This record gives sequence, structure tokens and C-alpha cells, in this order.
Amino acid sequence: MPDNLVYRLPRTFDTVEEERRHRKERLAAALRIFGKFGFEEGVAGHITARDPELTDHFWVNPFGMSFKHIRVSDLILVNHEGTVVEGRHPVNQAAFAIHSQVHQARPDVVAAAHSHSVYGRALSALGQTIEPITQDACAFYEDNALFDDYTGVVTDVEEGKRIAAALGGNKAVVLRNHGLLTVGETVDAAAWWFVTMERSAQVQLVAKAAGQVVPIEPGNAALTRQQVGSELAGWVNFQPLHDQIVREQPDLLE
Repeated sequence: MPDNLVYRLPRTFDTVEEERRHRKERLAAALRIFGKFGFEEGVAGHITARDPELTDHFWVNPFGMSFKHIRVSDLILVNHEGTVVEGRHPVNQAAFAIHSQVHQARPDVVAAAHSHSVYGRALSALGQTIEPITQDACAFYEDNALFDDYTGVVTDVEEGKRIAAALGGNKAVVLRNHGLLTVGETVDAAAWWFVTMERSAQVQLVAKAAGQVVPIEPGNAALTRQQVGSELAGWVNFQPLHDQIVREQPDLLE
């Protein structure tokens, strides 16, 4: 095997400013990817990235701006009280209510992604979680939960706390009658988990509509989760999507 192969790994940073810029670039790219994949439903949906210095603040897409138009310069910084402290646009109150509590409950989480994607909503309407019926779905084996309630649009931090509690230590939670939410130690991983969770929901719905599914045996599902469900695996799988969107839409970096 050649000894000059180049393996891509998550970056390290010399300064907090460099790390902040990197997170914002990845956040803008993830939002563009969500737009490209049709994960928008009006003004619903948000991805957040914890600030590397002000760790109780997060960067998020502005309320009412299309995912397809987001640039780095459009992102807003929101503090623990829901006040926009940097940026020109207002925050989606649901984004603050949910994400502030997730970030507070999970210090390990750098990013969280939520949107009203089609198959995620369909799965949520059934009150189901992702089942280990394919290799890809095993990323969520014993690592996705159900928030088994619905009380309207989430604008109260108390509801956000309940969602964070349902998420627990998992990488994902299905919000009943609502949609999907995923988290990660990088923006890359959180965004990838959402993409692959949405696709796994689609496969699960199609397979169950066609007939009796054959689940993967628990031991093999757990092994496969170790192989495809780690934070590094999530980061790696996001890289081709990131490269595509930056080449296609370089203005997102502005």
C-alpha cells in the first residue's frame, strides 16, 4: 500500500477565532445542503453551532431566511437568554427554545440540527424510531429516542427541556408529530446524522409498506453501530456533501 495516502481528519485550531470561522463555514454549508435536499418547510428548521469561546452562545440561521440563501455573514449569534448579540436578523423562537436546552443539557454537543423533512415527519406521525433494518440505520441502533408528546409549536424553554431530556445521551430523537433532531460533536456529524436519519426513515417507511421487514440481529446491529455510528464516521460521511456544496455554491462562504 502506498505510504503517501492522505486521510482527512477533523481539524485542530491554533486560535479561537480560527475555530469560530470554521464552525460558521460548516454551519452555512450544512444549511445549504438542507436547502438542496428539500428539508425546508416555510420558516421551520434550524441548525446551531456552539461558539467555541462563549460556550453558552450558539450560531444559528436567521428566522425567515431560506436555507438556500444562507451565507456565513448571515448567521446570528444568540446568547443564553435568547438575545441576538451578533448579526442583523431575528432568531427563530423555536430554535432558541429547543437548541438552548439541548446545548445546556449536553456539554459534549457542538451542533444540533432540526427540520421538518418529509419522511422524518411521516415517521414521527407513527410515533416510531429508526429500527436496525439496514446497515445505515444501525448508526442509530440504541442511539435514537422518541419524544412521545406534542403540544404545539415549541416556543417555551420548558418544552425544550423536555425534548433535551428525551434526547438523553443519544445522537438523535424523533419528535412525535413534528420531525427529527440530531446532535453531534461537530457541525459535520450533526448534519450528517440528520441526512442519513431522514433517508433511513424513508427506507423504513417504504420497506414496511411493502411487507414484513427483516431486522438485523442485535449483536450485529451493535457491531455495525460501532462501525458506522461513531462521531468520526459522521464527520467523514459529511465531507463529500460539504465539498459538493462549496464547489457548487461558493458564495455561502461570504
